Amino acid sequence: MGNKLVLTNARIFTGGADLTSASNKISIDPEVAAEDVTNFGSGGWTEVTAGLASSEISGEGQWEAGDPSKVDDNRWAALGGLSAWSITPGGATPGTVAYFTKAFDGEYSVLGADVGKVVPWSAKAKGAWPVVRGQIGHDPGTARTATGTGAGAQLGAVAAGKQLYAALHVLSIAGTATPTITVAIESAPDNTFGAPTTRLTFAAATALGGQILRVPGPFTDTWWRPKWTISGTTPSFLFVVAFGIAA
Repeated sequence: MGNKLVLTNARIFTGGADLTSASNKISIDPEVAAEDVTNFGSGGWTEVTAGLASSEISGEGQWEAGDPSKVDDNRWAALGGLSAWSITPGGATPGTVAYFTKAFDGEYSVLGADVGKVVPWSAKAKGAWPVVRGQIGHDPGTARTATGTGAGAQLGAVAAGKQLYAALHVLSIAGTATPTITVAIESAPDNTFGAPTTRLTFAAATALGGQILRVPGPFTDTWWRPKWTISGTTPSFLFVVAFGIAA
């Protein structure tokens, strides 16, 4: 008997918002269309081949507003655009399984409640990139105040035809003199990271927000980690990184 999961601690990040405490339902649904290629040589059986792939993210929860980290501010600003989404089934410690993608934020519904009831929200987003099954590379609960690197993860090599994908969500910024964080992903042939190679670098962030990047292989390195460069006066950042390998 395998280990079953009761969904009590899913984590949901989109753009620069952590929607976890304002959500009670989330799904991410990738699909590959089955195209009929049945012919006279099919022996009387239907034959299909893979067609276009697509995905949809849908979520629901309790409405909140007031700053860019709240669901209403975040979803209203994102409506009609593309956002980075990262979702985990349980927690967000490094190594936790994560599903992430870039998606078109096309639907957002609010205020559909009776008098005296908690105001709900719901949203849907259509995938604009592949859904990547990867892992969390940096957890959102550890504040970073100085330049550093995260723990290494053995994601494996990136074969020809595959790409390294990474998502970044900057969730909180404190400090003066324009606190800035620049996050990158490094690789190395082993867990010592004696001579790491930077494979991708996110744009410098001075405000809450999300980014997602990809870079094509092949790369023979099998170990990966995030690194960050921080500047400003008494800076402090909360952020989450997810990374993985996919076509």
